[in-house]
Amino acid sequence: MNHTVNLWPLLGVAVIIVGFALRAHPVLVVVAACFVTGFAAAMDVPTLLATLGAAFIKTRNLPLILLLPLAAIGLLERYGLKEHAQASIARIKSATAGRLLIVYLAIREVSAAFGLTSIGGHPNMVRPLIAPMAEGAAEVRYPKLPDTVRHRIRAMSAATDNVGLFFGEDVFVAFGAIVLMQTFLLGEGLNVDPLHIALWGIPTAVTAFIIHAWRLHRFDAQIARTMKRMAP
Repeated sequence: MNHTVNLWPLLGVAVIIVGFALRAHPVLVVVAACFVTGFAAAMDVPTLLATLGAAFIKTRNLPLILLLPLAAIGLLERYGLKEHAQASIARIKSATAGRLLIVYLAIREVSAAFGLTSIGGHPNMVRPLIAPMAEGAAEVRYPKLPDTVRHRIRAMSAATDNVGLFFGEDVFVAFGAIVLMQTFLLGEGLNVDPLHIALWGIPTAVTAFIIHAWRLHRFDAQIARTMKRMAP
């Protein structure tokens, strides 16, 4: 049982840390780390190049998947997506930042429970739509919002997305964490159905919704108190 573990391949991690600390080109840093790791693991050059080539072929479509949605969102923002979102929510007189975020929390949590985790997100939903709409709802009551309040609304919008996704996806039976828990329990001799694990995530998701919805309700009151203090 006395197997010697070769720790030299971990030098690749050090190369990445140093490269990013020096602000070197990310592609060069990653390739250099791959070569350092490969040589430290006693891989010959043909095998190392073949491994790099195979990894590149497998992930060559990844930049398109990540960059195309961001480019589309950038074009929408350039042509007034944020302004239209603020104007639309401003027509609803009863809307507040907290109420709007409670509705988004429910949508985000329910959609994540059905495995639709890509519907929301910070870059494609919170920044271009949810945060501007929450700001617009606050501006209906307080036309001159200070930057401190705006930043708090944006932060709460991002936090709402995080809460909805985190606790909603625990209800989805094919979520990786549920599979991991089922595998761990099976290794300990406990054969637990993944569906049962997902079902037990429902009370947690409901509780998280209630707690965060209450925080959002209080958030409206906090904005009101802040604006009252700043009133001349």
